[in-house]
Amino acid sequence: MRAVEISEPGGPEVLRPTTRPVPQPGHSEVVIQVAWAGVNRPDALQRAGRYAPPEGASDLPGLEASGIVSAVGPGVTWPAVGDAVCALLPGGGYAEYVATPAAHCLPVPEGMGLREAACLPETYFTVWSNVFQRGALKAGERFLVHGGSSGIGTTAIQLAHVMGARVFATAGSAEKCAACLSLGAERAINYREEDFVEVLRAEGGADLILDMVGGDYIPRNVKTLADDGRLVQIAFLQAPKVELNFVHLMVRRLTITGSTLRPQSVEAKARIASSLREHVWPLLDAGRIGPVMDSEVPLEKASEAHARMESSAHVGKIVLKVA
Repeated sequence: MRAVEISEPGGPEVLRPTTRPVPQPGHSEVVIQVAWAGVNRPDALQRAGRYAPPEGASDLPGLEASGIVSAVGPGVTWPAVGDAVCALLPGGGYAEYVATPAAHCLPVPEGMGLREAACLPETYFTVWSNVFQRGALKAGERFLVHGGSSGIGTTAIQLAHVMGARVFATAGSAEKCAACLSLGAERAINYREEDFVEVLRAEGGADLILDMVGGDYIPRNVKTLADDGRLVQIAFLQAPKVELNFVHLMVRRLTITGSTLRPQSVEAKARIASSLREHVWPLLDAGRIGPVMDSEVPLEKASEAHARMESSAHVGKIVLKVA
């Protein structure tokens, strides 16, 4: 099969077209003939040598894809061969075929094509588990998401808005702020021109913050939180190490937590998939929420997709056309 591999740690140019054997499904696994693969920042971290695949996972990048099930392993009751699915992957999405646990597959939402469906798994698993399960966002609460125009950000804005939260987002340009507002943000903050701490404190503080920046954003996030507020950290564009005065956390009863998705167990990710199918997929079926598409790139030109993602010029998701 055609695939794209990481020839050595480095920049986008180290992504190289290659051929690999077609994977075979193990117990409780399926093999998907990939039509489209989503591009995500963890792919770039893996490419740079800073995010190793879990033991037993493919060394090929790619954490989400859509396509048609081509084979099923023992113990699989759904999906069946021929079903159209999108799936969270342990790796290997930058290829014509990929194996993944059947429990990490979800049906393609009604009225949605495979191109759009490839954008769903990584972002929806991440946002649902961190904002609603770990962060416990409730209707009426003030929610701040950093990087509102990213794949994670556009998903978080839509889900939080449809669930009744007051949504605030940061972004780095007027165009990106406008995109955040169009998706349901009450206020979009251009971080190059405004201080999100001041904006949110004037509103009473944020009840929940979803952050993927880190660095000096962490102490600023603490200042931004309302009493009893929660900060959920899911990535670091800046440094992961900062100095905090924990007295502020104690006096104001703040919670700081976070997670990464890929290292979690098959069972844990299966529980997230089940919750998504129950609570979120009906919203996708009804067209109340959906992926924001930035661009598509042929599989063999995955390096161009990585370069665009790392430039932060994109709004929404970038996908690789495989089939």
